[in-house]
Amino acid sequence: MSPIGMTLLLVSTLAFFSWSSFRRMRQLKIGIPDPSFDLSREGEVKERIGLVMTYALFQKKMPYYSLAGIAHILIFAGFNVLLLNSVMLWGRGFVEDFTFFGALSTSHIVGQLYSFTKEIFAALVMLGVLGFVYIRVAKGGEDSGDPTAVKGKPRMTVGFEPGLILFIIFSMMLAEFVYGGGRLALEARSTGSEIHFAWYEPFAFLFAKLFSGMSPTGLRVMEHVGFWYHSAWVLLFLNILPFTKHFHIITSLPNVFATPLRPKGRIPNLDDLEGRMEREEPLGIEKLEHLNQKQILDLYTCTECGRCSDNCPAYITDKKLSPKHLSLALRNHVYNTEKARFGGTAPGENDKPASQEGEGGEKRVLNTHPLAPEGGYFESDTPVDLIPNILHPDVIWGCTTCRACEEQCPVMISYVDKIVGMRREQMMIKGDFPHALQTAFNGIETNGNPWNISAMDRADWADGLNVPLMSDTPDAEVLYWVGCAASFDDRAKKVARATVQLLKQGGVNFAILGTEETCTGDPARRGGNEYLFQTLAAQNVETLNGYGMNGKRTIITACPHCFNSLGNEYSDFGGNYDVVHHSEFLNGLIARGKLTPTKKVGGKVAYHDSCYLGRYNDVYSAPREVLEKAGVELVEVEYWNKNKGLCCGAGGAQMFMEEQNENRVNVKRTLQLLDTGATTIATGCPFCKTMLTDGVKAQEKEDQVRTIDIAELLAQSVDFGDAAE
Repeated sequence: MSPIGMTLLLVSTLAFFSWSSFRRMRQLKIGIPDPSFDLSREGEVKERIGLVMTYALFQKKMPYYSLAGIAHILIFAGFNVLLLNSVMLWGRGFVEDFTFFGALSTSHIVGQLYSFTKEIFAALVMLGVLGFVYIRVAKGGEDSGDPTAVKGKPRMTVGFEPGLILFIIFSMMLAEFVYGGGRLALEARSTGSEIHFAWYEPFAFLFAKLFSGMSPTGLRVMEHVGFWYHSAWVLLFLNILPFTKHFHIITSLPNVFATPLRPKGRIPNLDDLEGRMEREEPLGIEKLEHLNQKQILDLYTCTECGRCSDNCPAYITDKKLSPKHLSLALRNHVYNTEKARFGGTAPGENDKPASQEGEGGEKRVLNTHPLAPEGGYFESDTPVDLIPNILHPDVIWGCTTCRACEEQCPVMISYVDKIVGMRREQMMIKGDFPHALQTAFNGIETNGNPWNISAMDRADWADGLNVPLMSDTPDAEVLYWVGCAASFDDRAKKVARATVQLLKQGGVNFAILGTEETCTGDPARRGGNEYLFQTLAAQNVETLNGYGMNGKRTIITACPHCFNSLGNEYSDFGGNYDVVHHSEFLNGLIARGKLTPTKKVGGKVAYHDSCYLGRYNDVYSAPREVLEKAGVELVEVEYWNKNKGLCCGAGGAQMFMEEQNENRVNVKRTLQLLDTGATTIATGCPFCKTMLTDGVKAQEKEDQVRTIDIAELLAQSVDFGDAAE
């Protein structure tokens, strides 16, 4: 072809890409290293490679959205197969018959197999592009076949850039066929023979037949056009990536590889909290440099697909929070402040909160993205506090920490840790947080529960049940952790009483802590009050370890929030416990014949998956098995079930806050459950039970539909005999 031309192409494009990559890398390094990333730990590299294979290469989450998922898999697979072909094209710029390996020549069976695979996948890439064009044009950005698109809020960004990228990809594949067709036609013309069909070049053959009437000069032009268009656009496309959402093509693999290996339900711990406070160090995330490098890599990796927002309970009920636009707002701020950080205005020169009118002289305009919640996001070209200058405060306080966004994200972007980090700074340093939380925090500090009921009343729910205390029976095999809700909320007390009855019927040697139990601190940590959480965690760990619970005996609880804190977060404070949700424990008793449901409850039951039980801890089957064994007809909400179940609206300390608008999350979820035709809504969480009971009342259907915990329903199916309450 042209060694000089190929040399100029490679040197210029790769040099520019190197410069762009350097710029993005230095911006990435403004973040702090992620302390959880340590490849020296035994087995860590193997586990991380497994994540890359599962989520990045085999794209496990892509099929969550059928049409878009298939289209993306086709394009991704095609690019991987065609990468070797691109390398060979660059080589042919210097040596016309270059094949990289001799075996890849079409005169060899290996080369023929690769050629056939390459052509098939190039065609599949074009098919995938057409699928995305259909979604964006015919569907306006909404996926086809999945009932998830929020009405009036298409999840995918529709605009010039995505359309241009799709055109480039499609035309690159077309150019490959043009190049192959021109080459085959020229070879036939030079030998004076007919163009013969070769099984390993089916599409090139079709284009060769199409070009067969052209002159040798015309054929040579077609060959060169196809060759240079494809080989050049691969490199030009590479240079586009760092400046568009398609940067994820480069960053998704390292982002998945760097995914924290801690349990999904564990918020990163803040070590030496008191020392940090004395040294006046940041306690959370106030500025970009308080993000860790994995969190900034998250921002680079966002594909703008909108799956996160499409499943976010805050977004679909018209709150200011949109996980997708939270990432984009932070990413834009990283990009916009490059000059201030590395050339021009010195970082910190204008580092002060600015009003919406732009006091301080910095660029700060309302983000007018069509999907951005109005008034929610701003832009600034100088480093500023993220709240309220880049993100509206309601953005972070609207989150229920349900992890639906993280479950849906195909490239493992995190959101909960960023939002909780920003809440920590607002709560502990600035004292700027929803007033309603102060009441809950005061109650936890004073009486160990967010309702601020006397701690001496914690065991009153058990009156008449003769429930043993751990202080009286320190050798009990099982500790029943009751939790604040079941101790003080009248509706949740029924769950505790039913659970105790079932444990006794099953012959379980158990006890409770009574007044020695206090809040696990879940609402404090999720609400940004890390100091209060750590105080409670230390107190509870001391109590539990004092009874020898550390890794030796079982703790059961009916509260998924307690379940998550005790099982996933207390290990940072010296508490390593075997924690089991009551649905799993009761299911085990039934399986071992310790409990025998004899009375069929009957009726249609819709089970609501608690976020902290399901998405946080992958407990999906046990609650359903308990319900089925109780004799009910189990019905599921279409799409919105199991790992895609919609939050009840209580998580992330929202149980103790007022919603930001009249469109309530619990009502949205209740309507989904009612649409199943169920006469009973079953839960495995006291918070969910409260929220859904209120949702049923809001629809004035409390006389037709009951909300009940799985333990209560199981208790109705078990014959307690003389032991019945």
